[in-house]
Amino acid sequence: MKFRIRTLLLLLGLFAVACASAGSRGKANALEKAQYAYSAALRWGDIRGAWAQQDPAWRSAHPLSDFELERYKQVEITSYRTLDSGGGDVDEAVRTIEVGIANRNTMAARTITYRETWHYDAATRMWWVTSGLPDFWNGQ
Repeated sequence: MKFRIRTLLLLLGLFAVACASAGSRGKANALEKAQYAYSAALRWGDIRGAWAQQDPAWRSAHPLSDFELERYKQVEITSYRTLDSGGGDVDEAVRTIEVGIANRNTMAARTITYRETWHYDAATRMWWVTSGLPDFWNGQ
């Protein structure tokens, strides 16, 4: 009888670990998909699409003006590359990105590096960008 109880408890423990592991894999897959969609939006110049992936609280605190939107239309993304990625805890992630940009008017090209921060919202089951859109004019 004791053997059956121990076996049952062991199986229940293994099941709990497997379920927790599957949940974290699902969250990691969701992050990968969100980052891919965000990268694609920026690569194709879809600033509104990239804006939609910003954390809703961040968007309301930092509204995107028409002037800023027009400014983003003046640049073309020529490359977008992940240099480094990681996370502090299970609900946070960070990526260092290198972006090649060209000014559509002057054809001047340059490369910038910026840091994306991501947060997982358990209520919506979504990953959100919490660092805002990249500032392609930093220092200019």
